[in-house]
Amino acid sequence: MKQRQLVLLLAITFLFSFKGVAVKDTIIKGQKGKPPVFSNVIYQGDDKIYKNYPLKPDEFYTPILQGCYPDPAITRKGDDYFMVCSSFAMFPGVPIFHSKDLVNWTDLGGVLNKVSEFNPHDTGISAGVYAPGITYNPHNDTFYMIVTAFSGGLGNIIVKTKDPMKGWGSPVKLGFEGIDPCIFFDDNGKGYVVHNDAPDKGKQLYEGHRVIKIWEYDLANDKVIPGTDKIIVDGGVDLSKKPIWIEAPHLYKKDGRYYLMCAEGGTGGNHSEVIFVSDSPKGPYLPSSNNPILTQRYFPKDRANKVDWAGHADLVQGPDNKYYGVFLGIRPNDKDRVNTGRETFMLPVDWSGTFPVFENGLVPLEPKIKMPKGVTENKTGKDGFFPNGNFTFTENFTSDKLDYRWIGLRGPRENFISLTKKGLQIKPFEVNIKEVKPTSTLFYRQQHNTFSFAATIDYKPESEKDLAGIVCLQNERFNYVFGVTKKGKDTYILLERTEKGQSRVIASAKIEIKKPLRLQVKAAGDSYQFSYAVNGVDFENLGESVSGDILSTNVAGGFTGALVGLYATAANDAQPE
Repeated sequence: MKQRQLVLLLAITFLFSFKGVAVKDTIIKGQKGKPPVFSNVIYQGDDKIYKNYPLKPDEFYTPILQGCYPDPAITRKGDDYFMVCSSFAMFPGVPIFHSKDLVNWTDLGGVLNKVSEFNPHDTGISAGVYAPGITYNPHNDTFYMIVTAFSGGLGNIIVKTKDPMKGWGSPVKLGFEGIDPCIFFDDNGKGYVVHNDAPDKGKQLYEGHRVIKIWEYDLANDKVIPGTDKIIVDGGVDLSKKPIWIEAPHLYKKDGRYYLMCAEGGTGGNHSEVIFVSDSPKGPYLPSSNNPILTQRYFPKDRANKVDWAGHADLVQGPDNKYYGVFLGIRPNDKDRVNTGRETFMLPVDWSGTFPVFENGLVPLEPKIKMPKGVTENKTGKDGFFPNGNFTFTENFTSDKLDYRWIGLRGPRENFISLTKKGLQIKPFEVNIKEVKPTSTLFYRQQHNTFSFAATIDYKPESEKDLAGIVCLQNERFNYVFGVTKKGKDTYILLERTEKGQSRVIASAKIEIKKPLRLQVKAAGDSYQFSYAVNGVDFENLGESVSGDILSTNVAGGFTGALVGLYATAANDAQPE
């Protein structure tokens, strides 16, 4: 796999010096006409697997976080569990969730939510921030989130809090290279940081050869201690077999011994999780004889209900004192393409022997697992808990607090949205969705392979530079724009396909707007159909159904899943035929 190599290329390409971007600089000056107002947004997931595998009272679905929530890390303080994921150039950075039982999760927003401290304004969508670690230190009653940030010259950073419900402190830059850091606190309170890095200069043996390093950590000054770094894993489980991309290390202590768990094989079809043990945090580490302890790489490519790419895991003790692991995986569509991105899965873990093993992690993954003993109610999708399975999300923009599932790209959503009596108003930036800049688009992750997303838009464009509607986006170079604009004195609705940065309008129709317009995209696997209703009720298809190929990582590359968004721009360049 060459995906992790792309990370380094992205890092080089997009690692710019920190520059603040004022909202007034990106909104068109002297804009005429009224900004679009969106209302009655309905996202509905309808995947067959959830119909074919209904839940029993003691079960819950995995993935526990559907859509682009990759690279999970988890920690526990008492009865409280906190889990974080990668977010790349999405804003805020590092989504965080809370649970009391590992089944029912509450979305707490993002850890890095101040643009003055984390500003991915000029990065491609797959840069930004990724592969976080989160650890609770009982010795000083403090939570630590550590992560690699490819924006603003940050590099590896750490933030702290006494209470994740109340926000986090400012990022502290750490003095080491590499990616995927995690912090560990020993029984005596001593801290260590482990991370992926390149081999020592001149010692790289093959493409994809990486190492795991450990540093001692100065808790008083929040920095790694110079000169304490040591390579504790070279290459992976067996260097003679040229393993690639040993990464995502997590360090644990159990029964007086130290366990180092890592991903190996690259974030793709060869992905796996492996484990090592030592009598000292700084090694030497010996691999388990039964590695890997989690993978999906051994099974037929055309298997039904396929889950693949399993790895990048973290462990925690559940409320029943049994261990559980969270990890990333993907669920391809009918064309074996990955549109929903890498999602967060969970499995119970058997740690009755020397080494932990993911239960049923070495057979094809099932869509549901048993709730921990003592947990009596699955409340996902109810009472404010994050939904999974098939669900409908309805947004009327009437709440004082906008749901955290709505996110910005390269900047805060608050820079362009405002709530009105009629719905959500988006003030258009003079920025096109194809630019590597903050866009005036309110995004929602695609969480199913079969779904619909519909919105009512009250809008009359004033010029050919004005456009508003729906965008389906994998990244800035691969996306669909479905919106309303002007051509001369006439109003048009159009569908634009952008592939490899090259755009073309593939369907358009002249319309007369007398009342708010209803826009909809429906996907059935790889097939996406865009439609509209001028009277808000009777839908007409705009053109034929189109392929979702450009919304997949297979075609578009990168590390994110598809996003669907409410889009407005004052820099439109799509013109109807």
